[in-house]
Amino acid sequence: MEKAKFLLGQLVATPGALAILSQANQDPLEFLSRHQHGDWGEVPAEDQKENEFSVLNDLRILSAYTLTTGVKIWIITEADRSVTTILLPSEY
Repeated sequence: MEKAKFLLGQLVATPGALAILSQANQDPLEFLSRHQHGDWGEVPAEDQKENEFSVLNDLRILSAYTLTTGVKIWIITEADRSVTTILLPSEY
């Protein structure tokens, strides 16, 4: 596998995101790995470019993924790389 693009820091998830992942029977580590390796999921092309810029310039990074149940989750890594959060868009 390709080298990680950035550090994730402390991993946290909202109760809502954990419940949705459990309902979908999907492992959050799958999505964290995709996020950390530059697979930004379903963000628009301009946001993908912004993420690439953010990796190089220590800015916030956001990825979006749809679970098998059709529910979307977001993963956000803070600019200082201290924390990465899995959450539902409605929890932002």
